[in-house]
Amino acid sequence: MAEGEKLIELKFRIYDGTDIAHSTYASSMTVSTLKQKIVAEWPQDKTVTPKSINDLKLIHAGKVLENNKTLADSKITFGDLPVGVITMHVVVQPAIAKNKTEKSQEEMQKLNSCGLTSSDTKGWKTKELNAVLDGKE
Repeated sequence: MAEGEKLIELKFRIYDGTDIAHSTYASSMTVSTLKQKIVAEWPQDKTVTPKSINDLKLIHAGKVLENNKTLADSKITFGDLPVGVITMHVVVQPAIAKNKTEKSQEEMQKLNSCGLTSSDTKGWKTKELNAVLDGKE
């Protein structure tokens, strides 16, 4: 840590209200480094457990923090709070859950303007297809 660098006291609140990794951090620390510490200190008795930093989202003041930014870049407040400890919220979203909500690039390209895929319209006559696209059916 560089001399004169700002320090910030943080704790991280997980889904059940438990606070973890309460410590003082350098303002130059990246969000991904914080996430590594959180994964390492995650309570083993919890039903939801992150496997990597990609499973975690850190939220401060309603904003999801980006992995490649530092605490200073993320505009984390320094010493403005009377208590001095800043609580960030941690959301665990395993990769499996992410995949269920994302459509594949190929599927997105198949969608036409009314949300039908080419397999939905296979065998339709041009007249039927035009009626759906024009909103008449």
